[in-house]
Order: sequence, then C-alpha cells, then structure tokens
Amino acid sequence: MSAESPLLAAISPGSPATARSADSPLQVHYRTMEVQGINVFYREAGRADAPSVLLLHGFGASSHMFRDLIPTLAQDYHVIAPDLPSFGQTAVPPGVKFNYTFDNLASVIDAFTIAKGLDRYAMYVFDYGAPVGWRLAVKNPQKISAIVSQNGNAYEEGLSPGWADMRKAWNEPTPANREALRRFNTPEMIKWQYTEGVEDISAIAPESYQLASAAIERLGVEPQLDLLLDYGHNIKLYPQVHEFFRQYQPPTLAIWGDKDPFFTPAGAEAFKRDNPKAEVQFLNTGHFAIETHGGEIATCIREFLDRSINP
Repeated sequence: MSAESPLLAAISPGSPATARSADSPLQVHYRTMEVQGINVFYREAGRADAPSVLLLHGFGASSHMFRDLIPTLAQDYHVIAPDLPSFGQTAVPPGVKFNYTFDNLASVIDAFTIAKGLDRYAMYVFDYGAPVGWRLAVKNPQKISAIVSQNGNAYEEGLSPGWADMRKAWNEPTPANREALRRFNTPEMIKWQYTEGVEDISAIAPESYQLASAAIERLGVEPQLDLLLDYGHNIKLYPQVHEFFRQYQPPTLAIWGDKDPFFTPAGAEAFKRDNPKAEVQFLNTGHFAIETHGGEIATCIREFLDRSINP
C-alpha cells in the first residue's frame, strides 16, 4: 500500500482520527457508577473544570440519542449523559427492589449528580427527561444554570390528544387499562414515535429505534408500564415547576419538533408565560427532533449556552 493511499491519509498523524487520545476532552467515555443500588451507565466528555451540562433522555431512547451532540458540546463544556433506570445500559441488579416512578428516577439522578460533583449545571431535557429534570430544579434551584427543553413538556396545554389512553389509565388504573398501554412499547410503536411528523424518514438512523426496542425487550415492559401509569403525577407537579420558572428565571431555550404527536407547540410557547425571557424555536420535524435536526440543534445549544453561562 503506497504512502498516497487514502486510508493512510485518513489516519495519518494529526488527523482527527488519531488526534483524539484517551485523555482528550473530546473523547467520550462510557462509565458505570453504583447509585442507590442501581448501576447507572453514563457517557462523559469534556474538561472536568468546564461548565457542566447534564443531558437527560426520554422514553424510547437512552443516552445514545446524544451520541453526536456530546462531542460538539464537549469542546467547551463538561458533558454528562446518564441512562435512566429501565433504559439503555443502566441496570437494576437482581434482588434490588426498585419502584419505577418519576420520583425515584429523579432521586437516582439527583444522587448521581452529587456523586459526580455537579454543584451547578445546565440541563438538556427531552420527553421523560423533563419531569426528572423538573424535580431536580424544584429541589435544588440554585444548581440550575440554564435549561434546554427539546420537546420536554411542563404545561398542560402541551399534552396532545395522544395522551387519551394514558389519562384513562391514570383515572382508572385497572388491569385492563394498564394492559392497553402495552402497545406503546412494541417495536412498531417505538419506530412510529421516531418517524411520525418527519418529512424524510431516511434521515433517521434505524438503529436508534431498534436499540430502544431491544432495551425494552431486555429490561422488561413492566417498568415501562409503571412509568406510563405514574406519568400523571408529573402533571400534578407542574405548578411547582411554573413557580420555579417565575422565581428563578433561568436562561431557557425550548427547541421543539412542531409535528410531535405527543407534545404540541403550545407547550413550548407556554414557557414564556412564567419566564418571559425564555426563547422558543420550532423545527419542521417530529418528537425525536435531534435525530433529524441534530446539527441545527447543536448549533443553537452552543450559541445559547455560550451567551447564557459561558460568556
């Protein structure tokens, strides 16, 4: 193979492929930490002394959804993305009793941030990551430097008619109503949540929804049903979240796929009611906006964080 080989040129010294050593701030590390008896898997990159950003994924996903965002943010920020219990690579060991509620998810993540020494951090919240993040903010408002909500709801008007089956189960938690929620965890429904509202579904990497489905199969559907039934408690928390926004006015960016079948654009606009300085941007896509507009979202977040917490 000659020295002019494209392969050799691609991996020559000084190229991005070789310049990122194991201790480079841009190198993403994949780690596990025991927290409250739970083996919490997380991704981490960036200088430890840089401003911290906590990335919280949602339903039908894991920290894998941030695979491209993390190296971009890590240029200037210390980025940490844990998998929530019952998602991705986070595991509840056999014999450990864990009740799958949003209070308990938030308790684990709060303890995780303490163990990681995150005294102050910005949050990117998405879907289920939002009610987890809102609990962290209400409990420790002084720790929150900024908030990015990507289709992470905090207002009643943001809930679409797609929540009808869940509302029925919240009001009447019968075995039959619980069973009706099982369909939301099928591979077909997970894929639909990625593709609904997307103009060009060829922009979505299929392993995204395939990995999410595989995790549900591996970790079990019952925890997911528990969380769907518990979601109604998140709505009861909304008044406390609104008070947090009114009192502390954190820099806030709501960046939203406006074709989301579950969280409507009205939910994004509502942030400005309690925090007039909140910024709202809409993207022509669905629920998993980061899958189709990851580059645009990364640029917006970098610009927002640079002027909000790292001027």
